[in-house]
Amino acid sequence: MQIIKAGIIGGAGYTGGELLRILIHHPQTEILFVNSQSQAGKAVWETHKDLFGDTDLHFTTDLPFDKVDVIFLCSGHGQSVKFLNENQVPATVKIVDLSTDFRDESNGFTYGLPELKREAIKTSDKIANPGCFATSIQLALLPLAKAGLLKEDVHVSAVTGSTGAGQSLSPTGHFSWRNNNISVYKAFTHQHLKEIGQSMRFLQKGFEKNIHFVPYRGDFTRGIMANVYTTFEGSLEEAKSIFKSFYADQPYTHVSDSTIDLKMVVNTNKCILQLQKEGDQLLITSIIDNLTKGASGQAVQNMNLIFGIDEKTGLGLKSVGF
Repeated sequence: MQIIKAGIIGGAGYTGGELLRILIHHPQTEILFVNSQSQAGKAVWETHKDLFGDTDLHFTTDLPFDKVDVIFLCSGHGQSVKFLNENQVPATVKIVDLSTDFRDESNGFTYGLPELKREAIKTSDKIANPGCFATSIQLALLPLAKAGLLKEDVHVSAVTGSTGAGQSLSPTGHFSWRNNNISVYKAFTHQHLKEIGQSMRFLQKGFEKNIHFVPYRGDFTRGIMANVYTTFEGSLEEAKSIFKSFYADQPYTHVSDSTIDLKMVVNTNKCILQLQKEGDQLLITSIIDNLTKGASGQAVQNMNLIFGIDEKTGLGLKSVGF
């Protein structure tokens, strides 16, 4: 059985911790090092306390690239470019970057949304993992774009949990501010709009309509619910047929005929979609876990595809349910 040797750069944050939780239990992966400048020398479980008893790994500043098959870049946005400029990563080492730095597919990176670019991912050495909002919104739109049916502006309102803001404390991240509270931020200007538009144009040539996106900060920890609506001339059943056909062979994206809620996907690599129609407007509700399908779970799915193993390996995760 193939064993993939992995290194993690920036393992102290939320995405690094989530990646550790998945890879520790991945049957075909061995973590050889977890790099962190701020936590060097400490046991991994001292930072990610839920991993106590699961691993003896310690954070390190060492970068033994010669011992690994793949590295995951989990540092903040703008840090991946800096890291790769300052460190010579051998061409034999695959790279999965979880930042925004290469989502425009510069420097030989492939945009890593499996539902969009599965075959390209399989033959790529460098993957730019999509953003969390971008993942949930794109999965709500890809079938329409593929069918050339995005004919008018798209409207999105989406709410995310506090882990989407990262581990560092901020005025809008404190429990005392976020609890029993909700707020709008980066309305119409969110950075994920760029990659969403890029993917729409990839599937629907000449797409030039606006995507009006209003993000919300939610008073919960994990998950994203995105409500996406646009004009659709057909019936609800025709829309469902388009979506179910598009996702028929996708292991993690599913179309539900029943009402959905966020706990159905928290702690999983799934995206669940629900369609509704009123007048000429088609509403697509999309739910994901921002740390798994929106970040580290999708990164592992991409790793599996790169190395030619079942893309579901290590991702049989249990939802919280209640």
